[in-house]
Amino acid sequence: MIGGVPISQLAQQYGTPLYVYDEQYLRDMLGTYQREFRSAEFETGVLYASKAFSCKAIIRLIEEYGFCLDVVSDGELVTAMQAGYDCKNIFFHGNNKTMNELNLAKQAGVGTIVVDNRMEAELIRTVYADAAEPVHTLLRVNPGIEAHTHQYIVTAHVDSKFGISFLNEEELIETIRILQSGNNVIFDGIHAHIGSQIFDGQAFAEEIRKLFAFAAHLKEDYDITIHTIDIGGGFAVRYTDADSPIPIGEVCRMILNTASEENRKLNGQIKRLLIEPGRSIVAEAGYTIYTVGGIKKTPNKTYLFVDGGMSDNIRPALYQAEYDAFLAGKENEPAETEYTVAGKCCESGDILIQKIRLPKAEPGDLLVMKTTGAYGYSMASHYNKLLLPAVVFAKAGTSRTVIRRETYEHMLSLEE
Repeated sequence: MIGGVPISQLAQQYGTPLYVYDEQYLRDMLGTYQREFRSAEFETGVLYASKAFSCKAIIRLIEEYGFCLDVVSDGELVTAMQAGYDCKNIFFHGNNKTMNELNLAKQAGVGTIVVDNRMEAELIRTVYADAAEPVHTLLRVNPGIEAHTHQYIVTAHVDSKFGISFLNEEELIETIRILQSGNNVIFDGIHAHIGSQIFDGQAFAEEIRKLFAFAAHLKEDYDITIHTIDIGGGFAVRYTDADSPIPIGEVCRMILNTASEENRKLNGQIKRLLIEPGRSIVAEAGYTIYTVGGIKKTPNKTYLFVDGGMSDNIRPALYQAEYDAFLAGKENEPAETEYTVAGKCCESGDILIQKIRLPKAEPGDLLVMKTTGAYGYSMASHYNKLLLPAVVFAKAGTSRTVIRRETYEHMLSLEE
């Protein structure tokens, strides 16, 4: 079961492939962050990262729990607007915001823009010169911390496309001065993000020390006082038994304690501390249900084919991401066969799981991949003209559609 609903019932009612979220698990995760990331010293804020999974239903849920929201595109912003989210609590990220996106942000009343570079700061100063309401800004900095994760999801190495490196101090100061000089532009502080799937809490501790030291440097050497630090996200989740993510309570305490120690050196200068745990809120709450098709043996492998693939989960092909799975209804049978789980896309790289031991599989079985709640639907594609799956929330024995299964008519609606 998922959310108290039999998997077979979900597959029969909604079809496969199917993304299913355990709504109570989502609520438990939101509640945990709400409780654990609190401080008597700082105003704390938790930002949900839309890129992990964005739809109106999840945005309404995170607003219910008082979370802020980060968006990285006009599409994510419009989704939030359509969901009725209060745009004052939105943080607009991204390394190349367009003029149209910035104008939409101004029109919508987006509260904070996270500035990536000097040219963007100049653009924001121009766009907001005649704004009815001021916009707050954070500057994304690159502290040069190498989180031990896949090269595609490390975001703070010296040559990262994101933010301005601490090595480029002149550009950093120039960018801050541009923001400070803008009409209706308020410069609050700095933001950093060092990567994803981080299992070593010391990476966060080192990031915090560097960011607070930089705040001291700004004050002492340039008379620039900041009050907000956003340390980003990267909190790891469990994809397989080999993963041992830091418990949420533990990582939150470590972040708050380290920040408190560093803030004492600044005489309490930093007033607001932010985190962005997108993936860790939704990843383990999500499952993908597939129907098993053919079983094919080659000299060295036994393939188990499913009715989805890289079109609904690109991560194994893109990041060599690993997943666990089970056959619904056969959980208690002996896992006697080693399978390679392959999708139906016309690519040799369309492999969802390289090696997994499962009970004997037959056509029509339901294979359920675990921990697919982040970067599944949000990175899905129309490759091979496959339709986007439906997304369902299940809770207390009932289920509801939050994103309808795509139709051929919808997929072809933009074509002439």
